[in-house]
Amino acid sequence: MDCQKIIKNLTHQDFVKVPNKGDWYEAGAAIYAKEIKENIFLLFIILKDIHIENIQALIAHFDCFSSIGNKEPEQIMFYLSIKDKDDLHYFEHYLKATNN
Repeated sequence: MDCQKIIKNLTHQDFVKVPNKGDWYEAGAAIYAKEIKENIFLLFIILKDIHIENIQALIAHFDCFSSIGNKEPEQIMFYLSIKDKDDLHYFEHYLKATNN
């Protein structure tokens, strides 16, 4: 999976890279967030491991944007661990279905 291509895509779609200052996400994780409803955010968390790149996608409720990367969400409404291209393909279909 090409993480650099995914990151470039996220930044073109108004996702903001959020500093990872808390302890909920592992050190070195890159967090990209976009508010989709009031205090409801779509997050992509890119975890860098020695052997595998793992992307987690989640829709979560935070008390405010600045809480992302500092503390756990108040509620997780959707979670997907993306480890290969098929997982990403299924997530794209989920996003298209929610827009209809």
